[in-house]
Amino acid sequence: MAAKLNLSGSPDSETSSLNEQSVSSSRSVNRSLRVAEKERRKNEAEDPFVAALKYFSDVEAGTPVQGNDEVERNMVMVEKVAYSKGLSPEAVSIMLEFAMSLRMGTVLCARVLKCLIPATVVPQEAVVRAVVWLGVSKIPVTTQILFIKWVLTIFDMIDAKDQLRAIYGFIFSFVTEENLCPFICHLLYLLTRKESVRVFRVRKLLELQSKLGRQPFLLSLLSLYKVFCPELVTLSIPSRVKSGFRNHNMPWKSALIAVQKRAGSQVASSISLAFTTKDKTNSRKRKHCHLELPALSSVVCKAPTEPSSSRKVVPLVQLNSFAQLLENMHRIELPAQMGSLLGSSLALQYLDCVQDESALLRLNFWLGYALHEEFLFCGDGGASQNSEEALHFLNKLLSTQHFLQEGFSSSEAFLYKFLNVWDGSLLRPQILGLLSNIPVVPSSQIGRLLFEPLMQLFFTSSLFFKCGLMECLNSMLLKWLTWHSVYALEDDLDISLNSHTSINMTLSGFKDSVMELVDFVGRLASVGLQLEGCHSLLLSFTLDFYETVCDTFLKYGLPLVVMPPPGIFYPALFATDPVSVDRLAYIMYRYKVNLTSAKNEEKIREQAFHISGQTFREFNHYAVVMVNCLWNSKMFQPGMGIQIGNELLLKSSVPQYWTSFDLIHHPAFMSYAIDFHQKCWPGTKDMDLNSIKHSKPWSWYLEYLFNQGYDGLKQFVQSNISRQLATGEGQDDSLSTQQR
Repeated sequence: MAAKLNLSGSPDSETSSLNEQSVSSSRSVNRSLRVAEKERRKNEAEDPFVAALKYFSDVEAGTPVQGNDEVERNMVMVEKVAYSKGLSPEAVSIMLEFAMSLRMGTVLCARVLKCLIPATVVPQEAVVRAVVWLGVSKIPVTTQILFIKWVLTIFDMIDAKDQLRAIYGFIFSFVTEENLCPFICHLLYLLTRKESVRVFRVRKLLELQSKLGRQPFLLSLLSLYKVFCPELVTLSIPSRVKSGFRNHNMPWKSALIAVQKRAGSQVASSISLAFTTKDKTNSRKRKHCHLELPALSSVVCKAPTEPSSSRKVVPLVQLNSFAQLLENMHRIELPAQMGSLLGSSLALQYLDCVQDESALLRLNFWLGYALHEEFLFCGDGGASQNSEEALHFLNKLLSTQHFLQEGFSSSEAFLYKFLNVWDGSLLRPQILGLLSNIPVVPSSQIGRLLFEPLMQLFFTSSLFFKCGLMECLNSMLLKWLTWHSVYALEDDLDISLNSHTSINMTLSGFKDSVMELVDFVGRLASVGLQLEGCHSLLLSFTLDFYETVCDTFLKYGLPLVVMPPPGIFYPALFATDPVSVDRLAYIMYRYKVNLTSAKNEEKIREQAFHISGQTFREFNHYAVVMVNCLWNSKMFQPGMGIQIGNELLLKSSVPQYWTSFDLIHHPAFMSYAIDFHQKCWPGTKDMDLNSIKHSKPWSWYLEYLFNQGYDGLKQFVQSNISRQLATGEGQDDSLSTQQR
């Protein structure tokens, strides 16, 4: 029985034991929490920075500043932390609220704003409250401007923009303040979306323009409005508007860089490419520490709680494949920093597919500022720009332009200025690559913008620069002709040169620009070949250019044929390497094919199509010279273009000088003639190259040459010479020329 009692009582004893253990453990946990809380409060009480923040958070309005040692001590503490580590989001909120509410007057307001150096991000709510204070407090105009400059500087560090866009109308009301207007327009430019454009806002901006004149900041904002709602903005805005917004990050630039370096954070690097520190030895030198592209990030930093299919907008950073991009094509949210688009293939595909004008405007604004700030406004001549960062940045820009198959208007404007100060060696491949992407320049401006600085560089630089420039101009011409062939309208009246702009040019204007470019290269190459002793490398790049020029009609549909000048034709004809002569023959063959097609087209289209008779005469002259020189052995004869006095020719003691440049005795082909003679007459001790001119050996020799791969020479001979082989010795040939 006792055993039964013991058994029945054991569960109660176990329960009480467990209760005692749980009470004991809860007491120990509570004791630990109390100790931790006490320790935290003790640390906060000992931390002067926390005490300083608490002071500015709790200080009563009207507290005097003069003679107040406590406020000075706390202010110094906040500045020390701000300039060394940066301020946390909570600290930024507290100090911004203190400054803009003017609880201690206007004395400390500017000082506080200058030390607002964020360590990570800036709470949107704090910025919105500060903007609202602009309309409530009696803040001095200079301090208001300083605040807007701060917002523009840390704009990409704000954790969200939806509330700021919600008070777009309130911000817009400040455009009537003449001193604030440039900075407010810049902020509005960053916040504007299609729903922000309203008729009354357009009218207000136009009214301000009539009052202040055509200010760049007003034109920039109006141009963005016109992109979103062209029917509301009837004002004619230039296609190339000078950037109306300056950089306003000077008070915070060096401090932000210092904080970033100490913390190793990449947040501040997304603000601007141009955040650099000044060298103490030369205040105008810039160190290119931030040429890396910003990381692709969303405007909204919070993780989405809903699936992307149910959201109104989808951050581009959340897309991982082209299929996802297609599904959300019309709901894409652009990143906070437009420069990050250059580092994302999906972002470039979005730009190429959607052709979002607002995105291109923002990207051009960012890119234009970066290029000007990092490469133009330097007092050291760009010596520090040969860094890996600058090289990587320009290579990334080049790959972006190649992907989009067009250049950016901001890089074009940058190049026009940079060419005037460029030494021709700094980042040469990258600069020439950007130069080749320049769209068609009107003939009235191309000389001033391009030809004058390039001519100075060409004649004062090395052979390799000359070759690089020839390659660049050839690539430029190819892209111009390709744009024409792709975007030309069926009636040939107007052509759109760029799918992302509204630049239109008449066909005659386009032809004038192309002719100016071809003539410029002809003059440049003619003098360059004389300076470099007809160097074969420079001649090769020049012939590359004219291989493009000779096919402008058939390949690209442009009714224009321009012959090379004598300064290029004769050095190629008398070149010592057979490849140059063969390429010249191919170019002349393609000229004949294009001229024949153009003449037939002219008969069909009558007045709508015309090739100058001078062009036909130039071709016929060159064809006669080549045939008489290479084929008929009639060099230095009257009417050949190159005439030398008989006395001088006799003094040269060259036997049969009129045969010096035929296919047998030409310096480029003599080695082939000797080899052919040895194979035909292996036992002959006395070599007589003239024996090759007999009928059968001549035919064999031509076949021998053509089998060496000289297809251009073969095509020229077959198209321009009608061979009538006689039964006797020699050949009877006739020349086929073009007639008008």
